[in-house]
Amino acid sequence: MSHTAELIIAKRVVQRSKRKLTGKDQFWLVFKYVSLIFIWFLVIMPIYVLVVNSLKGVKGVYLTTAFQLPTSLDFSAWKLAWSGDTKTFPGLSAGMGVAMLRTLVIVIQSSIISAIVGSINGYVFAKWKFKGSNLIFTLFLFGMFIPYQAVMIPLVRVATISGLNKSIYVLVLAHVIYGIPICTLIFRNYYEAIPNELIEAGRVDKASMVRIYRSIILPLSIPAFVVVLIWQFTSAWNDFLFAIFLTGGNPKLAVATTQLNFLTGSTNQVYYGLNMTSALLVSLPTLIVYIFLGRYFLRGLLSGSLKG
Repeated sequence: MSHTAELIIAKRVVQRSKRKLTGKDQFWLVFKYVSLIFIWFLVIMPIYVLVVNSLKGVKGVYLTTAFQLPTSLDFSAWKLAWSGDTKTFPGLSAGMGVAMLRTLVIVIQSSIISAIVGSINGYVFAKWKFKGSNLIFTLFLFGMFIPYQAVMIPLVRVATISGLNKSIYVLVLAHVIYGIPICTLIFRNYYEAIPNELIEAGRVDKASMVRIYRSIILPLSIPAFVVVLIWQFTSAWNDFLFAIFLTGGNPKLAVATTQLNFLTGSTNQVYYGLNMTSALLVSLPTLIVYIFLGRYFLRGLLSGSLKG
């Protein structure tokens, strides 16, 4: 008997062995599919509205026709959203281009720094325990539950006195500090799953703490670094509270989220096409990250980075 025939027979046997669904089972099956379709609709509808209206131009969007497809493609809103045009639209500030590039610089720096610090902290707490390490690790975790609003006033005060609020690096510092607790937790739980025999083998070879980290732990940390970098990238990119308070609303230090406030300018005219295109433009980086790196993010999670 050929291999193909065996597969066909095996498939038929499996199909016959399946239990026939009862009325109750059929109801719950239909309910699950309906629920999934409804949730998908809620998720996809805002994206649909943004995409459709971004193709109608700057002045071709109205509330009554927001859900309708464009009669003709007009990409003028994309160009205006990126570069801005104060001559054609008086009172309109600069576009999103400069702010998004500035945000990219902030996000990359803060993500890399917090990932490195979190990796070192996680390595120490997981493999080089010392007296009081559990208490210190618990204090690190408390940082995850402190709301931004609770420290915003003293943080703004410190940034103003030190003069850091005149530079974008105040945002880099803020995101690094607030990113260290979650990064430490992820790396610590990931390193806990690494066999201690590897550490002992390094000690037998008289390798130092730094050498073990550099030669043994770090090469095994790629999945955890992927998880942390994606997490920090999206958190810092979507931040609005730090950006608006620590920079004092200065347009010259505006990032992607705060630039949306300055985009419409001081006029009373609301350009829905421009606003929706700008919102879509700001969301594209995180969307692209999850589309192309989402599977690596899930692999990192499943490989033990959040086990504990």
